Amino acid sequence: MRTFLFSCFVLFFSACSSHHEPLPTVAKVELERYLGTWYEIARYEHFFEKGCSNVSATYALRGEDTIDVTNRCTEEDGSLSEAKGVAYALDASNAKLKVSFFRPFYGNYWIIMLDDAYSYAVIAEPSREYFWILSRTKELDAQTKEKILQALPSYGYDTSKLIWTKQD
Repeated sequence: MRTFLFSCFVLFFSACSSHHEPLPTVAKVELERYLGTWYEIARYEHFFEKGCSNVSATYALRGEDTIDVTNRCTEEDGSLSEAKGVAYALDASNAKLKVSFFRPFYGNYWIIMLDDAYSYAVIAEPSREYFWILSRTKELDAQTKEKILQALPSYGYDTSKLIWTKQD
């Protein structure tokens, strides 16, 4: 049976490299404000999240420079899956993180858009294979959603590939 933990491993271990323009990130992320629970609004589909609903990620500071990551989702059969990992920032901007659910393998977690109020974030990685829109609430208002969708092509993302996550 597919587990969310294995899926997270595959996500970060199998990211392919491709030829894209460099992926810009936000200038600065205040980790203390970023911590807490985020709800997945949309993503690029991959088998490890296929059929998942009620997807969330919770971040908590562990020590001075390590973040605990807990991802949760409801599988198609109604069972709950949970994966625990760790993350750390690559530089003082805190906009580029490395995340691992299966050490020693780490994947890129780059924050390319972040609302001033930390109410939504857009997460990507340089190969453009993985992508998430996150929010502090289970829904985004239409104006914010449209703002994000209009910006995505400039980052090299195809909005037609988005899967909109069901949140109960």
